[in-house]
Amino acid sequence: MRELATNDGSTRKAGDIANLGEPILLKNLNLAGISAEAALPGQKVRLWTSMALTSDQDLFQKVIGNIADTIEHAARAVGEYTSLNRAQTVLLVLHPDNSGELWVDSAAMCTYHSLKRPGPMAAGTVLFENDIADVRGLWFPLVDVGPEDRILCIIREGWRFALYFDFNPDGDLEVEKAKRALGTLFRQMRYADRYASIAHEPTFKSMVVAGWFPFLELGDGEIGTLLATIKADLPLDRSEKDLISAFNDTRLERVFSRWMERAHLKERETILRPAINAFKNSEPVTVIKIILSEIEGVMSDTYYEIHGERPYRSNRLPDFMIELAERRAGGKDTLFFPVEFGKYLKEYTYADFSPNDEGKAGSRHAVSHGRVAGNQYTMSRALQALLTLDQIAFYM
Repeated sequence: MRELATNDGSTRKAGDIANLGEPILLKNLNLAGISAEAALPGQKVRLWTSMALTSDQDLFQKVIGNIADTIEHAARAVGEYTSLNRAQTVLLVLHPDNSGELWVDSAAMCTYHSLKRPGPMAAGTVLFENDIADVRGLWFPLVDVGPEDRILCIIREGWRFALYFDFNPDGDLEVEKAKRALGTLFRQMRYADRYASIAHEPTFKSMVVAGWFPFLELGDGEIGTLLATIKADLPLDRSEKDLISAFNDTRLERVFSRWMERAHLKERETILRPAINAFKNSEPVTVIKIILSEIEGVMSDTYYEIHGERPYRSNRLPDFMIELAERRAGGKDTLFFPVEFGKYLKEYTYADFSPNDEGKAGSRHAVSHGRVAGNQYTMSRALQALLTLDQIAFYM
């Protein structure tokens, strides 16, 4: 393997990661916190010693200017002139003696993800946006950060900024906590439109009524098109047709391979394989009848595996899936959207139904009672059923 020379005379192998430059070495920068309130001289004041904000929050603009001015002043004191408002990434590491390193667009940065691709993956595999299921963390692996250090980070994504700091008053900095917090901020900025649509109750309700959800298998562009159509109150026919076409044989087989990595889906292989084949053959009745009947069994088996008993009522299963998804994703605030998916299951897949009424093909109860008209069994409803089971597979 080819070796490369570095500025310090050492060598590294091609493919190794490296920082893009050297840090600015600061002196006498004793950052301890940000005042949380106004106060007169001599009065006690509350301090924020840890914070995570994006530029979408009002508080960001109130604190970022003072922070940038303080850091730039410390840089000028050692003969360095830098403008933080033009930087993409700023990392400040302060040591107990108040010396520190200021990395401005020069520290190697790594993001950590959950991926959609099934099976093992070789190092060097090219990944695309649609391969990413969730962002789990963000960090600077080649910067030394000790347990007694303090950190401050400013990152930019698109037209948004994020600020994170931990001034570590107890002297026990948790790098993993910081990594997760930075990953959350990065995710909130990168997928801000998705978060906003989920948080906007009318948009989310309209999405669920139409049978859609920001399923993990869908790409950002696919979800964006659905959301834009729903927000504009336009017919979904064209968007749904394009989405169905996107699920070609290769993509369907990738989804099926992911299912087969989950034990409770693997044991249903002979049942689920015909559903995949039926979708390929544009047979929505078969897809919907199979998938909606098996969804409850998959969730029930998973519940039994964890609790040692079967749920006595099916309406307990959506709440169980929320708990499972939070555990799998590491919290509620992820692209897994566990709480919102629980609502989707309750309000769409397990919507209240009277056998005397005619239901929709997305309703498990209506389908199982045979109370759905033939024209309701569409390919759009079939794809929604597949994606619902797929979402559950991600949570398992």
